[in-house]
Amino acid sequence: MKKIGFVGAGNMASALIRGLLHAGQHGASDLWVSDPVDAQLRRLKRAHKIEVTRDNRELVRRSQTIILAVKPQVMAAVLDEVRAEVNPRKLFISIAAGFPLRRLQAGLGGQARVVRVMPNTPVLVGRGISVAVAGSKATPADLKQTLKLFKSVGEAVSITGEDLLDAVTALSGSGPAFVYGFAEALIEGGVRGGLPQPLAAQLAYATIGGAAAMLSESGLSPRELRDMVTSPGGTTLAGLGALDAHHFRDGLIAAVEAATRRARELAAA
Repeated sequence: MKKIGFVGAGNMASALIRGLLHAGQHGASDLWVSDPVDAQLRRLKRAHKIEVTRDNRELVRRSQTIILAVKPQVMAAVLDEVRAEVNPRKLFISIAAGFPLRRLQAGLGGQARVVRVMPNTPVLVGRGISVAVAGSKATPADLKQTLKLFKSVGEAVSITGEDLLDAVTALSGSGPAFVYGFAEALIEGGVRGGLPQPLAAQLAYATIGGAAAMLSESGLSPRELRDMVTSPGGTTLAGLGALDAHHFRDGLIAAVEAATRRARELAAA
């Protein structure tokens, strides 16, 4: 019996395996993974010396905790495949966006202990944030165990109320793409000002990383930090005025709202 089995060997599963091993929470002998793509299995086996299989049912049968790391569009088929191996002693953790708890629990036979988690892509570099919500059969210990697992690749928090996961998906799930778009624009602005592209990129990345550190470590609000940088009649004020003129704030809010609506549509499908 393995402690943790991963159904799916994609980027998120790879990041979690790497994080768990690096954190020392588990050894390679505790983990294994199933996937239909042999190249994916060979890659993980070579990188982490873990056991691999193409048999999802065997993986569920021989695992205490199962992390469902497959695409939402194939989740229903995977649940049908493994349902016969499900029992109340096993914990299932799903990281499939837009696949709600009601469908997970029904697909696993109705009595499974299920926790749904929304991680974001910075888990790939150990700097993600993951949000967990427990199903009706999951215990407080299940939720605690889930948070411990995901803290190996960044921050992890829990919420009560699955409906909030749509906004979580929009903000922290889609949010990195909005930041990357902001970075592209910063770089282009620097290039138009005469900077070489590599230097503009270096400055933009360091500025975004440093600003994020200030937000998380200074104890000051975004408004307070913004005011610290903004001098009357200075360059920052001129730039902020241009952002206001182009509806920067409204555009970002609209992006999160649009992503939230789409997350709700996918969950209802």
